[in-house]
Amino acid sequence: MFIKSAKMYKVDLPLNKPFETSFAAMKYKKCVILELKDQDGTVGYGESSALEVPFYNEEFRDGSWNLLEKQMLPKIMNVQIDHPDDIYKIFAYIRMNNMSKSAINCALWDIYAKQNKQTLAEALGGNKKKVETGVSIGVQESPEALVKAVAGYITDGYRRIKMKIKPGKDYEYISEVRKNFPNAMLMADANSAYRLKDIEMLKKLDNLDLIMIEQPLEPGDLIDHAALQAQLKTSICLDESIVSPDDVEKMLKLKSGRIINIKVARVGGLGIAKKIQKLAMENGIECWCGGMLDSGIARAANVAIATLPGYTLPNDIAASHRYYDADIIKPEIELDGTFVNVSKENGLGYQPDFENLARFTVAEKEIH
Repeated sequence: MFIKSAKMYKVDLPLNKPFETSFAAMKYKKCVILELKDQDGTVGYGESSALEVPFYNEEFRDGSWNLLEKQMLPKIMNVQIDHPDDIYKIFAYIRMNNMSKSAINCALWDIYAKQNKQTLAEALGGNKKKVETGVSIGVQESPEALVKAVAGYITDGYRRIKMKIKPGKDYEYISEVRKNFPNAMLMADANSAYRLKDIEMLKKLDNLDLIMIEQPLEPGDLIDHAALQAQLKTSICLDESIVSPDDVEKMLKLKSGRIINIKVARVGGLGIAKKIQKLAMENGIECWCGGMLDSGIARAANVAIATLPGYTLPNDIAASHRYYDADIIKPEIELDGTFVNVSKENGLGYQPDFENLARFTVAEKEIH
């Protein structure tokens, strides 16, 4: 690959309903869409999922935009790149900022797969024709509202239900759901909203037969997660705490959890995601693919990575219409029962919907 040009789109994609987590309520998915073109005209797409404000990690959209424009994209222009994962050496001097790295890595993987006449899933080494999906439900106003939301998604075909929790909206909410759906595959996601002082409440969740509690404590705090896991029957799933294979090694040594949510954006792209799932699989750690309220661009990459054998649990790869009245890809991602079928087209398998992309773009920049 010999990248000749790049184009960035700053996108405000409206959510069809506000989405509330323990740290924010969002009405838009604000992201950066990256388009790379190589010397033979092959085009690849990636997404920087950095939020408008650095709630989730240290990155934020305007910072990612500037980093891509001023530092990262100039480093790959008119340079021979043999493999998408070569970028990890090129950008070794940049600390963290994995979502910006992911945008470039995913776009290069898209080009690489197209040039090799493979689907992205095939290029990555995936072996599934469809991937099982779950749904993520934001914090609701009341237990009754949460039960109603869960009922709708179970009717839609989702088998695994993830519910966001925060202090004051946790045990009673999920307990009501469990009463109404005794056999459902339920999990809670805290987005780091708790501390070890909350252990008695967290231990109450053991009574609800959850498949996991995701990221209950602070990001990076593997020691406290280990102390908590030792006192819980329910498996802890780490999200924000795992940004590299080294973090997985520490998790294993400390016994900080039993499951990993691998977000392509969080770990820096498809190449690192592959390494994390391989290490986890070799050590008996279950994995699944999480998301960042992704547009269809990043969602398509998530579908591809979830075809790898180490992804053993239903993934956060919902249908496009779950979050958006209009996505920026075509065709939109749809459910087939509780699964998403893997595209048979080369590369990402989906094309940008340039009409919608133009509607929701608030700024753009070309780099040569």
